[in-house]
Amino acid sequence: MVDPVARSAARVAAAVALPCALVAGLVAFLALRHAGAAAAPRASATPGPQSTSAVAMPAPSLPDQTATICRALLSQLPDQVRDRSRRPVTAGSEQNAAYGDPAITLTCGGIPQPSIDPTADVYLLSGVCWYAAQGSSGTTWSTLDRQVPVTVTVPASYDQPGQWVTAFSGPIVTSVPSASSAPTGCRATSS
Repeated sequence: MVDPVARSAARVAAAVALPCALVAGLVAFLALRHAGAAAAPRASATPGPQSTSAVAMPAPSLPDQTATICRALLSQLPDQVRDRSRRPVTAGSEQNAAYGDPAITLTCGGIPQPSIDPTADVYLLSGVCWYAAQGSSGTTWSTLDRQVPVTVTVPASYDQPGQWVTAFSGPIVTSVPSASSAPTGCRATSS
């Protein structure tokens, strides 16, 4: 025979525990959803329709070998970086690319490799060594470990510019040969 007092206590405990568990689960879900949204990089402060017009970019003349490498790189670039579609450029479609609005731009060759202080911060991102130069309109990322320099400019309105740059590292690794030397911070360490 089941004790009526124990049965009553069990019912009360279940009646209290079930709503508490539901509330705790809901709070955890909302907290994790909010944390995930905060951790996800935002494209810009004001997302909206993206322009499809050509982006004005210079196209200096390139030596034959550099032009060949740049054409190989441009052929490997994706049609879209995250939610930003590739846009046409006004000049140098064999050496320049643009994505989104405001445009994230990539330039291959025709630019000098930046000279940096030996103690400058460099970033090894997905197999490519990058140097970031902050400017008023955004961050210009330059490769430091490639035979042909590549720069990617990420407008200031984009959050976490380094995460946008990593989208270009794969095509650079497969298309642009490594330089014979690179700054110390660019060398991968083995354990």
